[in-house]
Amino acid sequence: MKSSGSGGAVAADDAALRSDVRKLGDLLGQTLVRQEGPELLALVENVRKAVREGQGEEILASLSVEDSVQLVRAFSTYFNLANVAEQVHRARVLAEARADGGSWLARAVDKIEAALKSQTPGHELNSEEISGWINEMSVRPVFTAHPTEAARRSVLSKLGQVADLLEDGRNPSQADRLAETIDLLWQTDELRVGQPEPLDEAMNALYYLDDLFRQTVPEVLNDFAREMKRIDVVVPVTARPLSFGSWIGGDRDGNPNVTPQVTNDAMLLQVAHAIRVTIDAMNSLRQVLSVSTRIIGATPELTASVEQDLKHIREFEPRFLRLNAQEPYRLKATAIVHRLALTRERHAKGAAHVAHRDYADTDELLKDLMLMRDSLFAHKGELKHALVLLRC
Repeated sequence: MKSSGSGGAVAADDAALRSDVRKLGDLLGQTLVRQEGPELLALVENVRKAVREGQGEEILASLSVEDSVQLVRAFSTYFNLANVAEQVHRARVLAEARADGGSWLARAVDKIEAALKSQTPGHELNSEEISGWINEMSVRPVFTAHPTEAARRSVLSKLGQVADLLEDGRNPSQADRLAETIDLLWQTDELRVGQPEPLDEAMNALYYLDDLFRQTVPEVLNDFAREMKRIDVVVPVTARPLSFGSWIGGDRDGNPNVTPQVTNDAMLLQVAHAIRVTIDAMNSLRQVLSVSTRIIGATPELTASVEQDLKHIREFEPRFLRLNAQEPYRLKATAIVHRLALTRERHAKGAAHVAHRDYADTDELLKDLMLMRDSLFAHKGELKHALVLLRC
């Protein structure tokens, strides 16, 4: 399927973007032939050419319903792929801009720093005042949804895979993987069988939150803390300058399907998912933090906390305890994983909190993470990239 004009999706003066769009268009054309036969590709090309020449109305009027549906799907898939290519391209441009001139955050701090240096007597602004503002700052995007606007996660996931493959330009199997993903995208129904219910919408929102949790939020918060340090402002690790809210499953705008029980179920769903992705993050952290007390120490507080965990959490595997006996950070991370799993189970069953086994609240989890972080800082671990996870 050849690429034609796609609104803002293709920048005519950018060869890399045009190349990516052309590649995806060609692969989609091959998909159409494999999946539906050469007739569909020929129809797409004929319609594209006729529309460009101002003669498409006659062809479109003569199409059967079945051909019309396939034609719409082909063009819809093409524009989705073109949009993905544009998003990848824009991410590259932003990355290059950051490398050349710093991020927008760095430039904003540059202006603050310049203002601090050029103050006039009697109108001084100091770091303490800025710290007060920073500690009170709260940016809180709120997610909402509408049944007619919610894209299927299956489609979003495959478009995300296309984006990842486009970014992985050195992968020798990139073209094969892209072709496979586009085939799967074509075979995936972009329409839901029925109207999504509030819990379906809540699940759909988690698709976006996952990426934010794993990549964007930790990096933004780490960049923010680093830039603030340039003007002698320390952002507490427990500060929440960026958080997220959601109306999904809890809005009271007259939707009869949103009941108190639905709101409760939506909260349980999101809590369970939050625990699941936190467990994934802790498992990654456990692999990274192979710090051994045979080489570097740990704080007495962390050591005592690990001993407490070993006393109360029976789920530790004997083999793991034997192999990691001198790796307190791995032991602590594993204890956190067990306690999170027990917390999720408690929420699902509506059971009572058991001290030292599951977490009573977020503050208990943060206390454990802070023990790890403080111990790392106290023993020459301040540069460890794993601290980004602890900040999140």
